[in-house]
Amino acid sequence: MADEDPFLWLEDVTGEAALGWVRARNAETLEEITGGERFERLRKEIREVLDADDRIPYIRRRGEYFYNFWQDAANPRGLWRRTTLEEYRKDRPNWEVLLDVDALAEAEGENWVWQGATVLRPGFRLGLVELSRGGADATVVREFDLDRRAFVEDGFELPEAKSRVGWINEDLIYVGTDFGEGSLTTSGYPRVIKEWRRGTPLSAASTVYEGKLEDVSAFAYHDATPGFERDFVGSSPDFYRVEKFLRTEDELVRIDVPEDSQTTVHREWLLIRTRSPWTVNGRDYDAGTLLAAPFDDYLAGSRELTVLFEPDVRTSLEAYDWTRNHLVLTTLSDVRTQLHVLTPAEGWRREPMPAGPELGIAQVLDTDPDTSDEYLLGTSGFTEPPTLRYGHLGEETEVLKQSPARFDAEGVTVDQYFATSPDGTQIPYFVVRPQAAGGPTMLTGYGGFEVSRLPDYSGVLGRGWLARGGTYVLANIRGGGEYGPSWHTRAMKENRYLVYEDFAAVARDLVDRGITTREKLGTHGGSNGGLLMGVMLTRYPELFGAIVCQVPLLDMRRYHLLLAGASWMAEYGDPDDPAQWDYIGKYSPYQNVHSGRDYPPTLFMTSTRDDRVHPAHARKMVAKMRELGYGVRYHENIEGGHGAAADNEQLAQKWALLFEFLWSQLEY
Repeated sequence: MADEDPFLWLEDVTGEAALGWVRARNAETLEEITGGERFERLRKEIREVLDADDRIPYIRRRGEYFYNFWQDAANPRGLWRRTTLEEYRKDRPNWEVLLDVDALAEAEGENWVWQGATVLRPGFRLGLVELSRGGADATVVREFDLDRRAFVEDGFELPEAKSRVGWINEDLIYVGTDFGEGSLTTSGYPRVIKEWRRGTPLSAASTVYEGKLEDVSAFAYHDATPGFERDFVGSSPDFYRVEKFLRTEDELVRIDVPEDSQTTVHREWLLIRTRSPWTVNGRDYDAGTLLAAPFDDYLAGSRELTVLFEPDVRTSLEAYDWTRNHLVLTTLSDVRTQLHVLTPAEGWRREPMPAGPELGIAQVLDTDPDTSDEYLLGTSGFTEPPTLRYGHLGEETEVLKQSPARFDAEGVTVDQYFATSPDGTQIPYFVVRPQAAGGPTMLTGYGGFEVSRLPDYSGVLGRGWLARGGTYVLANIRGGGEYGPSWHTRAMKENRYLVYEDFAAVARDLVDRGITTREKLGTHGGSNGGLLMGVMLTRYPELFGAIVCQVPLLDMRRYHLLLAGASWMAEYGDPDDPAQWDYIGKYSPYQNVHSGRDYPPTLFMTSTRDDRVHPAHARKMVAKMRELGYGVRYHENIEGGHGAAADNEQLAQKWALLFEFLWSQLEY
């Protein structure tokens, strides 16, 4: 069937013919969308938001310092820097710059994009810095001396690959990378994990674990908690299952839990979060339950478990974070955040903890689980700018930083409604409306991989949409994690159609309530949300006045053969299996584009350097639609990776294209 595809040549990412096609489409789209004054105002205002000096510089503690990565107009590629708590409390902290990515890129003639650093505990003197070319997932790895603020000569270094690295001690690291034939999984991630000693060639590294070729990825990490040093290895057979082992000097000891559960170990405690119902020791536990047991007792065979959280039809566990002596639970009740503190030393005593706005979010951003009960808490809402609080559990919190408003929210209202999906399920969604409602409405959602979409603040959205009179709608459809694992699992594979029915139900409900009309309703989504947009385009075109489809999956017949696509078969299914293709093929957008349909105006956006979701999905969809006579728009950023932007200039351009397209199509 793939041989019948006339647009396979567009899968050649950097091929001369394919990039020539891309440049031609880019020129057409930019000429149409970017010529007016409104686009320039949008781009300028969004860039101001992204580069604003008074943004909160979010931090993470590593030893005595707090670290931050910062991008602005003067430093588009960014600065890796650090400061002390005393300095951070000041309006203008004195930052120690560790690495200037712009200067490095210029000196080396590379388009480096920062992808993070793994710093050695407990001394926090050495780091493994990851840099990508143009924002791709594949990175180069280099050892960095934080005290000297320089890369380590003859230190640990890896060429470009989708590697996994982690410290064991100052002279030893775990490494999974492209060691040659057979060392990667079919998804393109490390299959083999090795132990690599300083001063020896990578070829001399010794293998400590091997996954299967069909696994998604293998992993290994060292827990450096003083007094509880342990090593773990394992692999992920698919996106939601994990086989994890405690690595001792003599053997690998399997952590005997359901493969689809999530496990974490903190000091003497093992935590288990279930993703499906589990019966153990004569008791049934629902999906989404959080359980605790003494780690050593559990490995010795005990199955005495303590329930730390149990879900109900409205409430789910969103996150959990350890401090030195406590566990903080973040829960969602109808997508509204609540926080609780549990104390194991007192029989897991539970106490409520102040959260954020009622229709907003509260997130534990960082803790210090080794030495203290310190935490950093971020709060925001659709109309409430972010606030960063600092404190120690059991004490009053301190407001460290507060972002100024990026748009005038006077008179803007936030409401939550519920739409009824065809099977009767109630689907929550948020509506953010300016005082003078009646302008265009922009609906978005995701619906996959148990990712929750929460009501947080966006200066970009505020300036580009709300402040201009647009209404914004966020749908919490199935496939996400807003109501726990079951909200996700019930919409996987053969039940994927529920995601699309949910989103269509929200679109209809918006019109039925008089919030908008079909002509004024636009929608956008990216990645798995881009697939959602493709399905809306091909199966529900009558519901929308315009669609923006970003970094999307669209050719579900070949998605598992392109880049990291094989890793998502647990979500969507295997198109090579006729029984599974039977249900995938019913919604796969690329296969469901037909002539003679009344499709709404659509803009497709992707990135050449996206090495996660192949740009050919969007390329081929546009080529096919153009061949059928549809006037579809297309823009492909040459850099940017899966985020489709490598710096704030590109990000401002991306958002301005999206907003300008929707304004131009929906404003009547």
